[in-house]
Amino acid sequence: QVQLVESGGGLVQAGGFLRLSCAASGRTSNNYAIGWFRQAPGKEREFVAAITWSGGSTFYADSVKGHFTISKDNAKNTVYLQMNSLKPEDTAVYYCAAKAVSRRLGVPSSYDYWGQGTQVTVSS
Repeated sequence: QVQLVESGGGLVQAGGFLRLSCAASGRTSNNYAIGWFRQAPGKEREFVAAITWSGGSTFYADSVKGHFTISKDNAKNTVYLQMNSLKPEDTAVYYCAAKAVSRRLGVPSSYDYWGQGTQVTVSS
């Protein structure tokens, strides 16, 4: 089992920034990949970004390239999502998820473990 706890969400004005954290515990391994997803009211959960634990390869949705950055701190078993230049359309509940195989990183149903989510609200 892997436990994931997100933090760092909140209310911010358009153009502002937030940094989300995803702390992982339990049976993690270097083969894992961590993904960030978001879900706005009435919409499907969508891929935001992902990072492979061992090599640190990163992947982004086109909609966030250039203003979101995913990173990790191996010593703290934590993955971060730095979100800059936030827009009202970035408003959603943000979830981190873990999977044991670094393939299909953009597919929510392929992930094995999920955090509880953290709300991000961007006001105009």
